[in-house]
Amino acid sequence: MMGGFGMFGGMFIFWILIIVLAVLLVKGLFNANDSRSNENSTTAKQILDERYARGEINQEQYNLMLKDIR
Repeated sequence: MMGGFGMFGGMFIFWILIIVLAVLLVKGLFNANDSRSNENSTTAKQILDERYARGEINQEQYNLMLKDIR
């Protein structure tokens, strides 16, 4: 009787570990996607384009700054 319970307990721990590892894997994948979404944030060129469009800088300043960020 005791041997059967020990085997069941081992299988139970095995499946708990598998589930925990699966949850951590899925969580890691979602965190990786979050970090990639930060890469899609506003770039320096987009900011520069917006400033030029609003008239904050003239064409000469725009071209100089564009050359700097490239």
